Amino acid sequence: MAEKLHIVPHTHQVSRADRNRQRQHRSLLIWFVGLSGSGKSTLASALEKELYTQGYGTYILDGDNVRSGLNKDLDFSDAARRENIRRIGEVAKLMVDAGLITLTAFISPFKEEREYVKQLVGAENFVEVFVDCPLEECEKRDVKGLYKKARAGEIAHFTGISSPFEEPQQPDVVVPTHQISLAEGVERIMTVLKDKLPLQKDEA
Repeated sequence: MAEKLHIVPHTHQVSRADRNRQRQHRSLLIWFVGLSGSGKSTLASALEKELYTQGYGTYILDGDNVRSGLNKDLDFSDAARRENIRRIGEVAKLMVDAGLITLTAFISPFKEEREYVKQLVGAENFVEVFVDCPLEECEKRDVKGLYKKARAGEIAHFTGISSPFEEPQQPDVVVPTHQISLAEGVERIMTVLKDKLPLQKDEA
């Protein structure tokens, strides 16, 4: 632990506020949470396209993409899942500081880890989107065949089957992907973002 005493974070000349002013919008973390197969990645991608079309600076951190690179050393135990989200939270914090609207699509099944990320980036910079889709519907979709394998005991610690999923209690947005269209889901999120993205008078 002694070596950590030599770590001194550096303050750079260009701040997040400077980057936000340059881009003419606030940077935020939009955190999509939901079961596997609920439509998180699809919804995040559609939202990013809409934001990009309107001129916003964005980037998506997606579960499978991150697992194949940054977090490829982690398994799917509860402890590893927490570490997965911790690392994602730290990366997302850097990207928000870089002035980007950062979208993340992870199951993130535990309330504690989502709260950790919220506190890490600041509650005012965190938008939680609950992609609400019943387990039964997610199993019907089962695009990757994961639920079938989990039911057969071939995948351990699978959320919704052998590992719990703690639903968000007070998300900023709820998108029931089994009931509304993709376009309606994007519109629902954009309605919330329209008040959060503009620079405030003291930020402009």
